[in-house]
Amino acid sequence: MPAARPKKESVSASPPSDDGHLKDSHAENSKSKRKRQSQSCDACRARKVRCARENAEDPKTSCRHCITLGIPCTYDYQPKKRGPPNLYLRRLQEAAAAAAANNGSQEGASEAEPQSATASSPPQHLHISPIIQPKSPTAFLESSLNPQPAVPSVPLPPSRYPIAADTYHPHNFPPPPSAHHTHSSPPYSGPRSADPSSNGNGLLHGPVSSPKTEDSPYSQDAYGNYPPVFNAWSYGKQQHQPVIPLPPPQQVPPLSYYYRPRRLEEIAPRDTISLIIALFFDFVYPLTPCVHKPSFMADLHARREERDPLFFALVMSTVASTLVQVPRSYVPLERPVVRKLAQTCHEASRHITIASYDPPTSAHVVIRYFDCIYHFCEGHDATQHAAFGEAAHIAITLRLHEEASYEGLDPIECEVRRRIFWLLFGADKSMSILLGRPISLRDEDCTVHFPKELDDEYITPSAYLPQPHGKTAIVSGLNYISRIFALLGEILVRIRVDKRSPPQGQFATARLEEVQSLHQRIMSALSHTPEPLRAKPLHNQQSEYGGAGFRQATFAEVKDFFDNPNASRVNALNPFLVMQANLYVTQQLVRFVIDQYRDELILSLHGQIDEQKVAEDREAVASDLLNILHSIPIQSIATNGPSLVHKVRFVASTLLDAVRKAETAPASAARAHAYLWDFLSILSEIERNYLLDDDRDGTSSADGIGIMG
Repeated sequence: MPAARPKKESVSASPPSDDGHLKDSHAENSKSKRKRQSQSCDACRARKVRCARENAEDPKTSCRHCITLGIPCTYDYQPKKRGPPNLYLRRLQEAAAAAAANNGSQEGASEAEPQSATASSPPQHLHISPIIQPKSPTAFLESSLNPQPAVPSVPLPPSRYPIAADTYHPHNFPPPPSAHHTHSSPPYSGPRSADPSSNGNGLLHGPVSSPKTEDSPYSQDAYGNYPPVFNAWSYGKQQHQPVIPLPPPQQVPPLSYYYRPRRLEEIAPRDTISLIIALFFDFVYPLTPCVHKPSFMADLHARREERDPLFFALVMSTVASTLVQVPRSYVPLERPVVRKLAQTCHEASRHITIASYDPPTSAHVVIRYFDCIYHFCEGHDATQHAAFGEAAHIAITLRLHEEASYEGLDPIECEVRRRIFWLLFGADKSMSILLGRPISLRDEDCTVHFPKELDDEYITPSAYLPQPHGKTAIVSGLNYISRIFALLGEILVRIRVDKRSPPQGQFATARLEEVQSLHQRIMSALSHTPEPLRAKPLHNQQSEYGGAGFRQATFAEVKDFFDNPNASRVNALNPFLVMQANLYVTQQLVRFVIDQYRDELILSLHGQIDEQKVAEDREAVASDLLNILHSIPIQSIATNGPSLVHKVRFVASTLLDAVRKAETAPASAARAHAYLWDFLSILSEIERNYLLDDDRDGTSSADGIGIMG
């Protein structure tokens, strides 16, 4: 190669004259034509050797190699044209052949078809695809415009809580287009008015025609098998068989159709929506303060939803999550109507948000968090975790866990982002301990600060105003419980790491010291809470906790709270009493988890453990939890909803199992656990009243046996 470069340079440096160059080129061309070798025979081509013939111009003469080997010398090979195939020419030829075949079929001349196809067909060496079906080039488009039969729907058994997907499950393929079909499904006509017989999504979906009774050639048999045309499909066979026409796509509106301004009156009367929003700020907002009340209400009054589809979705998710969290007596609607309205609002929000992920905003995180609450209360476990996963990943995409990402944002946006992140952080730890799931948001990855302890009216788009002296901000409850969940995250990380690689020797001793330090921190986590959040001390009065009188009185109070619209709501409307129940129950939950792991470490280090000390610790947890539950009004506990019940049930069930297994447990511990289990039946009655299911409305009893069984 290096020797070739100077040769090229020398030629280019001294080019010959034009006349000499033309003469030389003509001489070279004539010389190459005289010396050009004709096509090699098939045998020499296969052996890749030079084909030597005496007369190169006569292809009938045998070459020397074939004569020597005594084999026939043939020239059957047809050289292919170099370069890509001429697709344009192929399309023209196929179109001409299809047009000729179509004309022949219209004239009714049965013998004209093969002649026209033969006359217009190109040579074989062009490898033109065979004409499989005599159809014009626009036949597929014409078939999509023809009336199509409706897709048959097969009813499926309803789930525990029916959703929109339960009402539409196409099971069979639609039959191919044919002139004999006269039934047609109407085109998509946009939103329609609500129908009492629908499942709550009539505002979002077009009409669906009734199922056809004709048998489809693509339908399954009695055993769920498709016909052999689908099971025994192969490319080689299909080259020689007629192609079954595919049905045209159904008319499905694009996602962008749903992302448009809407009016609240399309879902429910505006007064009803306003009432539900007021219930949200009275009962739900203290536990989930993830919207800015002044700006939210101002936008709602200005009908921002008619200009901003995402705000409409936020309102819908807020309404849906509120309807499943407030006592049913607070909403002046029948339970089936409430359930249907909540489902319709959730679906309206979902249709809009799936078409507006880019760019993500904090409103997307809030909406998905509300969706997570809605599915949790409705019992859609898998959908709940999917909604939480979306909320957590959008939050990470927005870098809500990094304090540096808040620079340059206005105060309202900053506080909304901080609040929704710490709500997700706490929900992540709750699901991890109660359901045994991995942690998604780890404390060591988070640098974001806690929200500022200011009420919403002191947070403006341009500045933070000072909180009046002596007035406790509602968001302070979120800050304290976030600190508790941060401690829970620390112990859960250590438990998971040690489970994979158990510590030994001095590492186990160091781990035990860390766990004991966490125990001290959780016990003092609420020692500096402001006065409104501080639980009132209650002396140990276990002799008054149990008994049929206490149980019946408490059940009557719970029933009055949920069923009587005129019942007193003073305790339920006190946000700090509601937050007290959540704070102190969560503290005892984390304390119990830490005590359990501390005992496991002591047992692994010393090989034995003081059973008396363990029983005393369990009795202390049960007594403290009982004191908390009895020091807070039952209306405030009931306002927390099913999430608080799950926490108490987790502690009570584990404690009761420990007492049953311990032979030396003191009688006081057994009595405390029995009282706690009895109180849990009351909490289960509270949980049952949040279900929007009329079938289970009359199954409760005063002693709670039907619930716990």
